[in-house]
Amino acid sequence: MYNFLAGLIYHKSDNSLMRICTKCIQPDTRPGIFFTDDGICGACLWEKEKEEIDWESRQNEMFEIVKLAKDSSSIYDCAVGVSGGKDSTFQALYARDKLNLKCLLVNFEPEARTELGNENLENLKQLGFDVISIRPNPKIMKKLAKYDFFTFGNIVKATEFPLYSSTYVIAEKFHIPLIIQGENPGLTLGTRSSGVGKDGNSLKADELDTLSTGWEEYLNVEGVNENDLFWFHYDREKLEESGIKGIWLNYYHKDYSQYGNALVSKQNGLKWRTEFEPKSIGTYLPYFQLDTNATQVNQTLKYLKFGFGQCMDHVCYDMRENRLSRKHAIELVLELDGHCSEFYIKNFCDYIDIDLDTFWNTAEKFRGEMWNKENGEWKNSVSEELKKQLD
Repeated sequence: MYNFLAGLIYHKSDNSLMRICTKCIQPDTRPGIFFTDDGICGACLWEKEKEEIDWESRQNEMFEIVKLAKDSSSIYDCAVGVSGGKDSTFQALYARDKLNLKCLLVNFEPEARTELGNENLENLKQLGFDVISIRPNPKIMKKLAKYDFFTFGNIVKATEFPLYSSTYVIAEKFHIPLIIQGENPGLTLGTRSSGVGKDGNSLKADELDTLSTGWEEYLNVEGVNENDLFWFHYDREKLEESGIKGIWLNYYHKDYSQYGNALVSKQNGLKWRTEFEPKSIGTYLPYFQLDTNATQVNQTLKYLKFGFGQCMDHVCYDMRENRLSRKHAIELVLELDGHCSEFYIKNFCDYIDIDLDTFWNTAEKFRGEMWNKENGEWKNSVSEELKKQLD
């Protein structure tokens, strides 16, 4: 079995059985995932570890880092990357109201930001924060989106670089002593085998699966040069030498939760999706990915590559926090995972100047080996294993 990095194809070339977590229903087709001998995935293992952590000690460790930031001569105590969504709104409020930090919020603006995204970012500003918005050259971003789609079957890969790196670049330029990020995916997704590890140091974001593949690859795209990619990378060594710190908030804050963040943010003006059709976005939750519709398209591609999409991610979060039974979670995944409105797909096709046939013919090239065709119908081993668990 081989698990390739994000954006590539999952291959299963042996005859081993599909592994589904015995606590949640996360499958072994997620790149970088690991399981314990008794079948518990890394993400559920983190939930178990949280019960045994000395959170008071963790908080004190964070307070020491915060104190150093406050003692600096910088205009701002911390930089926080924000989209205006549930997690970043919570992070900004926590940094300011709980840690008493003077914050500079750094927003990476996605292409074709939704009206809901615009309203939520404006809400965050109106809550009383200084905000810098970064938007890399849209002509360059279009070239990269097209390259990523045809090369990796991943339409948001290029956005991950400036989404993270812009905050680090701004922190360096403004001499801001602390960078606050939300959650370490090595913990919450159970992929801590990646370089980012399982600690609280978010300066290691450059070792996340996508970022570690290297921004230099985009220099191969016609019409793209190094200056075009200024916001795609940061100098971690320079940050470390300057004494700038970075933290993952979920490592230090026991009650960090995507659901909890959504509730707190809603109480502070965040708007969720309303009157939406779950199949149109491939999930049942109204508070994810509010600022762009590209994610819905990308999750359909992810479903073809790995046999699961964002509904799987969301039910697993809810199962770990005891809001969803295993039976209901499986039913939701079987009903919604991988679905996306053709409206969103057509918008993406128009964006990179292709037609729907080209989209689906290209997407088909990335179909993972967990898929098998039976009587003219595609079936994947993840869904088939989940169906067995309902019997």
